[in-house]
Amino acid sequence: MFFANPKATRQPYPEALRTIMSVEKANESRQWLAQWSRLNASATPLYELPDLAAELGVAQILLKDESQRSVLGSFKALGAPIALVRLILRTFPEQRFLPRDLLEGKHADALAGFTVISATDGNHGRALAAAAQSIGCQCHIVLHANVSIEREEAIAAYGATIVRITGNYDESVEAAAALAAAHDWIVVSDTSYEGYEVIPRDVMQGYGTISAEVLEALQADAPVTHVFLQGGVGGLAAGIASYLWEQYGERRPVFVVVEPKQADCLYQSAVEGRAAKATGSVDSVMAGLACGETSPLAWRFLEPCVDFFMTIEDDEAVTAMRRLAAGSARDIPLVAGESGVAGLAGLMHVIAAQGVAADLGIDTDSRVLVVNTEGATAPGVYAELLGESAVVVQQRQEAWTTAVGEN
Repeated sequence: MFFANPKATRQPYPEALRTIMSVEKANESRQWLAQWSRLNASATPLYELPDLAAELGVAQILLKDESQRSVLGSFKALGAPIALVRLILRTFPEQRFLPRDLLEGKHADALAGFTVISATDGNHGRALAAAAQSIGCQCHIVLHANVSIEREEAIAAYGATIVRITGNYDESVEAAAALAAAHDWIVVSDTSYEGYEVIPRDVMQGYGTISAEVLEALQADAPVTHVFLQGGVGGLAAGIASYLWEQYGERRPVFVVVEPKQADCLYQSAVEGRAAKATGSVDSVMAGLACGETSPLAWRFLEPCVDFFMTIEDDEAVTAMRRLAAGSARDIPLVAGESGVAGLAGLMHVIAAQGVAADLGIDTDSRVLVVNTEGATAPGVYAELLGESAVVVQQRQEAWTTAVGEN
């Protein structure tokens, strides 16, 4: 399904939005994140995929690979630690903590009784648990019924206390809020709701790092014309799009948001003209995007700048995973998880659909940016979907890199 957003505008980044999220704050967050030992020191790669671009009939496809952001395996490593650091700075202003000292665990004794909690589909919870462990505070993570044991174990490995519920993601969000109220803990969520926006804002602000690195990598090159972004509750899309919008103003790229068909809350929000709920079962192989309710805060940014909303089937995501894993003579083989490929799967869908590419202004001159938001964060699921393990794909990547280096 496709929906052309009638409220998308071509104007400079509004001051009302800049007071909430800005390039300035995103860059400050990036400086703080650079001091966390669990993030890789260098920017994540921005790969060009010329063979895939030729297959799809566009000038260029650029893929920002967040699977290589850290040992945590996803872009979520940019959001949770920043939100937790900013939360602690606001909660204990008299202590005059420094972000670097917090992330190095220098105030672990003082924060041993401080407790945070969050619901998650996997990656946000893992990043929050890792940040809490580094800082030295307590962390509880609420998991819904569809979160795999593999993902649970990956979160628990960072010392978090796991709480299991029988419902879906949205019910896990409610459970986390109830536990926080009962125990005087603080929710560190990547989705907003009425009366709860400051922490989700900080999470989204961290994602601006992705946009900053893309712009630095492009330097004098012409800007991209289209950006395909994953949906979920909207935080990633808002964090990336707001940064690019502020930088380029009315010359911003065309933004396209992609969601699973059964978890179409952003699509429905565009149709209804307000933050809305999904109409499907929400259960999707794209676990990180299996969200039923739009973040109202994220929607404030997405409604005026996302040009098109679309949905894809689960099997389209698997097809995109296989294409990236296979690589080609000129395209490096890549490990991309089920949610990580949604943007690319959306682009492939658009090209295959009769006449849709033209509606989106995609042609042989288009330069398209997609973000691989995760690697094989659930290695067993990855291997089951592709019929080969992430280790095999990584070996193929190494062989490709060696061969290219020799030529």
